[in-house]
Amino acid sequence: MSGPSLRTRLAGRGLDGKTLLLLPGLIFMIAMFVYPFLYGVADSLTPKEGTWYANYAKFFSDPFQYQTIAATMWLALPVTVINLAFAVPVALRVRLMRRQRLLTTILVLPITLGTVFVADGLLTFLGPRGWFNHALLMLGVLDAPVKLTNNYWGVFASLLITGFPFAFLLTLSYVTGIDPAIEQAAATLGAGPRQRFFRVFLPLLVPGLAVTFCLAFVQAFAVFPSAVLLGAPAGPTRVISIAAYQAAFEQYDHSLGSTIALIMGGVELVVVLAVLATRSLFYRGPAGGTKG
Repeated sequence: MSGPSLRTRLAGRGLDGKTLLLLPGLIFMIAMFVYPFLYGVADSLTPKEGTWYANYAKFFSDPFQYQTIAATMWLALPVTVINLAFAVPVALRVRLMRRQRLLTTILVLPITLGTVFVADGLLTFLGPRGWFNHALLMLGVLDAPVKLTNNYWGVFASLLITGFPFAFLLTLSYVTGIDPAIEQAAATLGAGPRQRFFRVFLPLLVPGLAVTFCLAFVQAFAVFPSAVLLGAPAGPTRVISIAAYQAAFEQYDHSLGSTIALIMGGVELVVVLAVLATRSLFYRGPAGGTKG
């Protein structure tokens, strides 16, 4: 006779059915997130030379290294704010359209194309011999091509194109979740479009917009292909991900690369916690005023 099954043995140890269902997910989280994080922390604390904090001291004592934080923030923060500022009115407009699915599909195309493909397309479009400069020269607007690649603006444009669909989709999900009866009630009471937006929609959207901002910011802060293909990796667009790559795969110092990656995650965590903390300054109802 065969012995008791694994489910039976675990149940005999006091594990109920719900715990057994959560067990695979818990194992997956430990294997894919917890263990790599702990490994990275341990790796960063075992430098090639010096004490346990030598990698952190090396990073923050070298301006060429720690200035990558400011360079990355200077890219990620404006791009995230602009994408969110455009995503809100577009989502408010799209939710009233009949062909919402078709327009949404068109707007999310940059996500399906990928960052590298978009960057390569921008090199062709915005480069000195690209369509954009060629059209301006033909119209007589410019006397010489304007440099829009291999600098800050090339990376900025790439992050806008690849980041907007992500912010738009998240914002649209929150906008469509607001009960239209609330807006109708405000209009019945005499509130104009501006008042309805700032007094009704915006307070209800703030919790969702905060989450969208955090996710879009983390996505933009991790920029790497665009900074290499469209930016100046040794100049103003030397972002922190490039510093981590160079440390691990060019200098063959894996411990320093782990340290820079952890610093990168720490900066993102600070911004995310600051944004989430601001949600308490706005309205937080029991159901958020949404449908259902």
